Amino acid sequence: MKKRIPEMTREQDIPFGSRLRRLREAAGLTQEELGARAGLTAKAISLLERGRRKRPYPHTVTSLADALELSEEERAVLTGAIPSRTTGDAPVPVQKAATVSPSSLPASLTPLLGREREVKEVVGLLDQLSAVRLLTLTGPGGIGKTRLGIEAARKAGGYYFPDGVAFVALAPLADAALVMPTVSQVLGLREAAGVPSLEVLCRHLRERKFLLVLDNFEHVAEAAPEVAELLGSCPSLSVLVTSRAPLRVRGEREYPVSPLAVPDPTRMPEAEEVAQTPAAELFIERTRAASPAFEVTSENAATVAAICWRLDGLPLALELAAARTRFLGPTALLSRLDRALQAGGARDLPERQRTMRSTLDWSYELLHEPERALFRRLSVFAGGFTLEAAEEVCASGVVEAEEVLLLLGNLVEQSLVLAKSNEKGDGIRYRMLEPVRQYALGKLEECGEAEEARRRHAAWSLALAEEAEPKLKGPEQETWLELLEAEHHNLRAALQWSLGEGDAGLGLRVAAALWSFWFMHGYLGEGRSWLESGLSRSSLAAGPTSAKALNGAGYIALRQGEYGAAKGLLERSLALYRELQDSEGIVSSLANLGLVALLGQREDIPVADLLEEALGLRPQLKDRHTVASLLAFAGVVAGTRRDWKRAAALHEESLALFRAAGDARGIVSTLNTLGLIQLVQADYDGASALFRESLRLGLEIDHKQIILYSFFGLAGVATGQELPARAARLWGVAEGMSEAYGIVVSPIVRLHTKYEDCLTTTRSQLDEEAFEAAWAEGRAMTLEQAVEYALEGAGGPDPKAP
Repeated sequence: MKKRIPEMTREQDIPFGSRLRRLREAAGLTQEELGARAGLTAKAISLLERGRRKRPYPHTVTSLADALELSEEERAVLTGAIPSRTTGDAPVPVQKAATVSPSSLPASLTPLLGREREVKEVVGLLDQLSAVRLLTLTGPGGIGKTRLGIEAARKAGGYYFPDGVAFVALAPLADAALVMPTVSQVLGLREAAGVPSLEVLCRHLRERKFLLVLDNFEHVAEAAPEVAELLGSCPSLSVLVTSRAPLRVRGEREYPVSPLAVPDPTRMPEAEEVAQTPAAELFIERTRAASPAFEVTSENAATVAAICWRLDGLPLALELAAARTRFLGPTALLSRLDRALQAGGARDLPERQRTMRSTLDWSYELLHEPERALFRRLSVFAGGFTLEAAEEVCASGVVEAEEVLLLLGNLVEQSLVLAKSNEKGDGIRYRMLEPVRQYALGKLEECGEAEEARRRHAAWSLALAEEAEPKLKGPEQETWLELLEAEHHNLRAALQWSLGEGDAGLGLRVAAALWSFWFMHGYLGEGRSWLESGLSRSSLAAGPTSAKALNGAGYIALRQGEYGAAKGLLERSLALYRELQDSEGIVSSLANLGLVALLGQREDIPVADLLEEALGLRPQLKDRHTVASLLAFAGVVAGTRRDWKRAAALHEESLALFRAAGDARGIVSTLNTLGLIQLVQADYDGASALFRESLRLGLEIDHKQIILYSFFGLAGVATGQELPARAARLWGVAEGMSEAYGIVVSPIVRLHTKYEDCLTTTRSQLDEEAFEAAWAEGRAMTLEQAVEYALEGAGGPDPKAP
């Protein structure tokens, strides 16, 4: 294999995935064969080779290197291709964990021009020595608050916030109650049973030097007290807000963002002086994007200066005007601009907002009618859209389906719509800047098209949700989860309209189709709220959609630990499914109701009767996922009866069905349960192997509950193997993760891992100081460090003290 090295070392920029593919092919292995050798799935190998997983965990790289029988030199070359988790560029050794949390700030496609002074001032205010912990950048739409905030946060993050910076876009939200859940999602936190998102955030951020950027806060101002409470609970947290109005809470420092400086209007400046003013600098740079040869000369300097004056230095207005230079020279542009500026906006708006409205009026008036119609209709999309979605929602009347691409391209050229490649690099996603979208929505209302456009958007959302629903149980699960996540703001907008002033029956269908997505991605509170809202408003009270929605709401309530509410919802679902004679639905409701009894330890639910009825319906079941879930339920019941042999057999049968269906989450959950069964029987080697596998797969699909349960299981294994220091560290890891992600460990898992007994045993094998030190070490580990420790150290020697 050493002959591969010269070729690889000559091409320093080959990414990890390409190197891995070359090594695999040189070894004559298929993806399935390499996966089997390395203890990974073929899908995981495919994701790595295609660059979908750019930063594999070190233990994964080690397993791959072992499977490929690489030399030390080859290992070093492969390892060197892994991008750093902090910069995304420099290589990072396998054995080293990232020391600085990565930033989630959006990448800037163009430089920030004319804001050097403002960036310096904002960064200075974010210095924790300044005692400013809530800084709000205020100003009208289009003034450049977001760009300034991102650039200042990028610079301040490196100086003052070693634990990271997170950017949260609030513009697509229609409800202030979604602010804290959205922040939690951006930070990768999961809802805890009965624990509000604000409390989960407080636990996670309490001891972190962290910067949170909340963008476009003005329309969710009711969430301001929650921001203040979060700051009060987290002494090292700072929050940078962009908003058209201050939050008006104690401790806030307002920073009004001014327009860009314009050339001196009291005299006729020289060309060089004009070009050096911030407003003209931005206009010139954006003009060159449309007309690369453009220069400020003595002949056009006065005209360029006049454009900057007329637009009052507003960045968005300057960019919109610059886009028109593709078709108009500076003089023609100025003459049209003059006419547009004569038609101001509402008199009660600030002057700059009237100017912004005038600029948008001007851009809108220059569009042809089909472009105007598409521009108006696109405003119903929240959070962006694809070409296919635009064609389906917006094509009617003067906008023909085959013309949408051309018209959309025209809107992109005129800076009214932004286009960006998606993360896979195989498609384009479009969006409007929020001030532009709000303007377009106003035009949609004026033209009397709003109801029809929203109805078409809701119908498109319903089709997407119902197409995705069955795919969430099979091999395309991850792809469809990603798609639903990308369109989540659109789905919310459709639900908001349909369950408000629109079609409640349609809204209930959307919610019923999405409940498993909400559960899998941790939107428990929000998802249940939509489901219950739909159930209370829809006329479909006795149909299959209501039965499905009740089942979904009940299951989510179960996972929230609200067993009483779950029982009521699931009993209603079961009654409806019985009326409909729907065997699949009956079994699903019976199994979920049984889990309420077991997890909630409720004696008022006859588990044995539920199981007997469900098993009696098995011959009528056609859906493998339903059968697999039924067998898993039966296995849990057998476990509570301590019939471990039957419990294992049922879960093995369930696992085979989940594998056949390609259901990754079903697979990993069943593996973890089988590990618990082995652990309770003191088969520590068997349990360790299953927990390690469930941990690896849980990491692949980002299933944080299974990751946590795997740490719990491995801690129980360490106790059984008389490795007390290792057990204490792993218990510490599990406790820290439970708090950070808001995940509550169910009573059954605590019972099967013998949590209380194990803690007592571990404490008895270590003195108190050693136990506390090991526990603290585990709590302090990053996820990467904990995974390395759990996977590479399992079964190894362990001292009696850390």
